[in-house]
This record gives sequence, structure tokens and C-alpha cells, in this order.
Amino acid sequence: MSLRIGGALKELRIHLCQTSKNAEGVRNFLIKNYVNIKKANPDFPILIRECKGIQPRVWARYDRAQEMSKNLSSLTEAEVAECLQELAECSGPC
Repeated sequence: MSLRIGGALKELRIHLCQTSKNAEGVRNFLIKNYVNIKKANPDFPILIRECKGIQPRVWARYDRAQEMSKNLSSLTEAEVAECLQELAECSGPC
């Protein structure tokens, strides 16, 4: 997957547990796609934070410090990709 990021979106933060079942889709998505996403967006900040027991969630920061978050619990890799695509195409909290 190649995700083009820009416009109003200024930062993505992804929080997940390294071992929990409900973060499996997020972990698999990152393992398979993170390198390609960073190659397509080398200067864009994508922060990955791992913490035992935390619920998987993504935060998107837009212009004027507006933020939006989405729960990624129990999503498949495809659903995680769709969620990130929606956040990237948004011009602010949708």
C-alpha cells in the first residue's frame, strides 16, 4: 500500500500493544506497509507508540492544532488501511 499524505494533515500517531489480539491487524498493517508509506512520504511525521495493554488507536493532527482519533481495535489490515486513507483525505476533523 502506498498512502500519499499531505494537505491539512500534519501528523499521524498510532498507539498499539505489541502482543494483544485486538491490535493484530494494526501490527500486521505496519509490518507490511510502514516502509512503503515512509518512502512515499519521507518528511511526514508518523509516530508509532507501543505500550503493553493499550487499546490500538490512531490520532491525526491537522492545521490549527485540530485533532481527530479513531479506535483501531480488532480491525483487519484492510480496515486499518481504509481508516488511515480517510484521515489522510480529510481536510480537518471529519
